[in-house]
Amino acid sequence: MSKLIKTPEEIVRIRQSGKILAGILRRLKAEAKPGIRLIELEQLTKTLLDLAGGTPTFLGYRSEGAREPYPFALCTSVNEAVVHGRPSSYTLRPGDILKLDLGVSWQGGFTDAAVTIPIGKVSGEANRLIQTTKNALVEAIRAVRPGNTVGDIGFAVHHVVQASGVKVLDGLTGHGVGLEVHEDPIIYNFGERGKGVHLEEGMVLAIEPMTALTTSKVVQVADDSFVTADGSISAHFEHTVLVTKKGAEILTS
Repeated sequence: MSKLIKTPEEIVRIRQSGKILAGILRRLKAEAKPGIRLIELEQLTKTLLDLAGGTPTFLGYRSEGAREPYPFALCTSVNEAVVHGRPSSYTLRPGDILKLDLGVSWQGGFTDAAVTIPIGKVSGEANRLIQTTKNALVEAIRAVRPGNTVGDIGFAVHHVVQASGVKVLDGLTGHGVGLEVHEDPIIYNFGERGKGVHLEEGMVLAIEPMTALTTSKVVQVADDSFVTADGSISAHFEHTVLVTKKGAEILTS
């Protein structure tokens, strides 16, 4: 098991990593418009990381079940693609739903965050899905405080998503982070209050609701990305948070 509680010195590095990551995502969000190619967002990410002194943690990382190490810094997942979508020559079009997912290391401090962006004008259903997923992350973060559990986090996500009539995606989870790309504990997007690993001050968590409009099932395709089983649109939001005695400190905002 990875070291769940981070030292004050480690937290300083993790906090700086989060600041770098948040700044890059803000810039990418501003650039993600109709007419831009996904590979251009990848190129911008690498440039901004170099300027900030950060390292892309996804580049060369082989996630569990993947056929090969991931060959890019940024994950760009469009429409039915949920996570691990690869930057390509694809040109964004009005109505697309783009998920950007990025991991950053700064002097050994690791953070992870994601955002879903509507490209141009999107459907009312797409807006509802995006807002629901964003709200689910907000409620999940509110559940982060010492004495609560990962089950409380998962319950918060599922409660918000279910109330809106969309679906939590099976098999895709949040996780601990801070000193590695993925650490314990696993953070499911469903759960029972009071169940699972108890939260303690000094833990660092990547909380990431992942949803779809009409299915809870995902399929891993040839490039190792995960797509919705029925081709419906998906959304993904993620923050890295630090558990403090007062609750959650969001490190990637």
